Parts: sequence; structure tokens; C-alpha cells
Amino acid sequence: MKKILTVIAIVGLLSFSGSANAQTKIGYISVDNVVGLLPEVAKIDSLLERYQVDSLNPEYASLVQRYQFDDSLYRDSVKTPKAVRDEIAKKLPGYIYQIQNWQQIVNQALEAKQNELLAPLYRKVYDAIKLVAKEKGYTHVFNKEALLVAPDGDDMLTAVATKLKISIPKNPSAGK
Repeated sequence: MKKILTVIAIVGLLSFSGSANAQTKIGYISVDNVVGLLPEVAKIDSLLERYQVDSLNPEYASLVQRYQFDDSLYRDSVKTPKAVRDEIAKKLPGYIYQIQNWQQIVNQALEAKQNELLAPLYRKVYDAIKLVAKEKGYTHVFNKEALLVAPDGDDMLTAVATKLKISIPKNPSAGK
């Protein structure tokens, strides 16, 4: 009798787990690829170039000019009072550090500006992914780069691109 109850319990558990798996539908998509397909991305590239030319380059020129001015005051010990020279001596290492590390500072500023400009596009893509997942019955959606093996049928790129009204290039590497 115990064997029959055990067999019935095992069959019941297996059938229950089978029905639970039937309700799970998993999809995947490369969010960065979809964002890259949006026409607004080209505008962001030109905005970043303008930001560097109009903001960052003049800031560097101003930094170098302030350094040169303060350095000349510091070196002119006859005309500059000691208290002013001491104050300038505290500022000069900061100027030197910024000038020596300017490329890193520029890269960080450009990355921050890029993230600021891309945030609405990522929000738009994530909203479209949520809509497609709901419409197609996906319970889980993963970023494609996190998967080592995945079936082609669950790639949501085409459906999301259609939802966003953007075309996918014919180049086979664009969607991968």
C-alpha cells in the first residue's frame, strides 16, 4: 500500500511540475543592439562631439591658462606676497594633476553625458520589450549576452524592432 501511495505522489508531483513548466515562456534580446538601431543614436553622437568641442575643450584651455597664470605669480617672488604665494602653492598640484589626467577626465565626462542622453532611449526600448513580452506571453526575458546557448525562436529582436517601428539591417551580424 505504501508503494502505491509513493508512486501516486511521485506521479502527481511530476504532473504538477510539468504544468508549471508549460506556463513559463522565456525570451531574450540584445538591448544594446536595439538601442543602436534607433535613429536618435546618430543625433547623440553629434551631440557628444559638440559637447566636447563646446564645453570640454574650452574647459581644458581655461585650466591651462589658470595654471600658467598662477604659476607665473608663484615664480614672481618679488611682486607676489608670501601669503598669496603659499595659497597658490596649494593650488598648483591640483592643476598639474588635472592637466596630466585630462584625457581620463574627458572620457568620464563623455561617458556621463552619453549615459544621460541614452537613458530615454533605453527606457523606450525597455518599455517596448515589456509590451512585446506581455503580448507574446513571455514570463522571463533575458539579455542575450548573458546566454551561452539559446534557440532562435525566442529572440525578441524582430518583434521589439517592429514595436518601435525601426528596421533591422540585412547585415547578419546586426542582430547577433
